[in-house]
Amino acid sequence: MNILVTRPDERGQQLVNMLAERQIFAIHQPILRIEAGNALPQLPSVLARLNAGDYVFAVSKNAVDFAVKALKETGFRWRSDLTYLAVGQGTANYFCSQAELSVRYPIESENSEGLLNLAGMQNLANKQVVILRANTGREYFSEQVQLRGAKVETVECYRRLLWAEDLPEKMSLAKRSGIDTLVITSGEILSILFTQTLETDRDWLLASRLIVVGRRVANLAIKLGWQSDLITISEKADNYSLLESVLQGMKS
Repeated sequence: MNILVTRPDERGQQLVNMLAERQIFAIHQPILRIEAGNALPQLPSVLARLNAGDYVFAVSKNAVDFAVKALKETGFRWRSDLTYLAVGQGTANYFCSQAELSVRYPIESENSEGLLNLAGMQNLANKQVVILRANTGREYFSEQVQLRGAKVETVECYRRLLWAEDLPEKMSLAKRSGIDTLVITSGEILSILFTQTLETDRDWLLASRLIVVGRRVANLAIKLGWQSDLITISEKADNYSLLESVLQGMKS
């Protein structure tokens, strides 16, 4: 198994290193790069306007990183009278450690649907929900909490931008290097990868095994043309879960 890891930033390289420790060949080819979002200067005032008991939802570790840094630079402290949320245990633990807060997350289903099933999330009348997120991403959580009565404000904490304009050539190189497995952590990454791969390399791409995060990304892969038996689903997005999914894929 020769693996292409598309996860951005140092977390992608960490996964490559973890694979190398197990003598699994892997290349780090991030599809997106991460940079600070345009709305970070407004974050202190956004948090200050909230009422006690309102919600702050961090969608990822990247959102936590940039939000924590922005507040430290302004001297604004995270309020202790708000309810903080994350979609998974990894992000929740990271948020807790970086901001010294108690952070809630869904235990059984680490996704937006699981988050919406938490106690207290059913009736959100007169509640405000601040979402710390990227410039792009899924709108499902925002739409659902508004239907339940909440007023939503999103804060663009970071931006996801295309890493390289020569991605088609890089994918051709991956093909020639014998890559047969791709680690995909979001639907956005999968869509970009598919559209940026040359037609002459498309058969190779669709014959490659996928390690994806969540059923939603798996369904997108099937829609794009992958066979379901080539897809291994990791229910969590942390590197240890992805590693276990790779090892599981090697056995199938």
